[in-house]
Amino acid sequence: MRGRRRIRTAVATATAALLCAGALSGCTAGEPAASAPEARTTSKSAPKAAPKPAPKPTSLWDVSPASVAAVGDSVTRAFDACAILADCPESSWATGTDTAVNSLALRLLGPEKAATHSWNLARTGARMAELPEQMAVAAAERPELVTVMMGANDACRATPALMTPVADFRTHFETALARLRKDAPKAQVYVASVPSLMHLWSTGRVSPMGLEVWKLGVCGAMLSDAEDLGAAAERRRAEVQDRVVAYNRVLSEVCAKDERCRYDGGAVFGFRFDSGQLSPWDFFHPSRDGQARLAELAYRRITKE
Repeated sequence: MRGRRRIRTAVATATAALLCAGALSGCTAGEPAASAPEARTTSKSAPKAAPKPAPKPTSLWDVSPASVAAVGDSVTRAFDACAILADCPESSWATGTDTAVNSLALRLLGPEKAATHSWNLARTGARMAELPEQMAVAAAERPELVTVMMGANDACRATPALMTPVADFRTHFETALARLRKDAPKAQVYVASVPSLMHLWSTGRVSPMGLEVWKLGVCGAMLSDAEDLGAAAERRRAEVQDRVVAYNRVLSEVCAKDERCRYDGGAVFGFRFDSGQLSPWDFFHPSRDGQARLAELAYRRITKE
């Protein structure tokens, strides 16, 4: 009898231990077998472990590119920034060597490397139709980053009727990115928005000298008859500003389709240049201080994780 009792006790103890282990319930091997049904119930009702979240896709954007090519127009050439009616590429927001501007290339590459690993391929007066050609030249340098600031001249025509149609603007920009991808498929692209021409008119028109310079034909569609606040002049300026907004929408939409392209989110368009940030010679192009602000805006966007 005592032998049978010891055998039954050993079997019950072993069974309880197995059930507790299977249920991860924390009971001990010395618990009676009567607790086994509760252990089984706990096992069946225990929630399943939450699945591990899928890993995030690796970003294709490098916040520290090793070379920079700049394409665009007079703003990237720093026209009228340090000399009258002349390009001043050393003060360019994109690739300049002027430490007071602290260009994008200086910030990303440092002075020595900026001299050998950055290229300013912009041209004063260029419109979006020229961008594919500039991009092809940039691609030949195999840059890790290409900056684009183009579109102001498409709106700055003699009259609003001469502004580049939005559809043509889109086609030229799409073609330009395709040209870059052909020879430099992994190059990153930073696209700056077109500045607010309405704001530049509003800021510069308070300068008597600026008004005289504008009469020479600077951005006629927006700046001609700068003191005229009549309904017709206001409609003309609004039409130009609307076209700039449409151009920026194109830049944003086309860039969004390219996984290695970043639009500035309207940062340049929204920046409110003050009189000290405009050229003292034409009161329209950025001064050295204005160029420095453009460099800062670009650096923030490019280095954002």
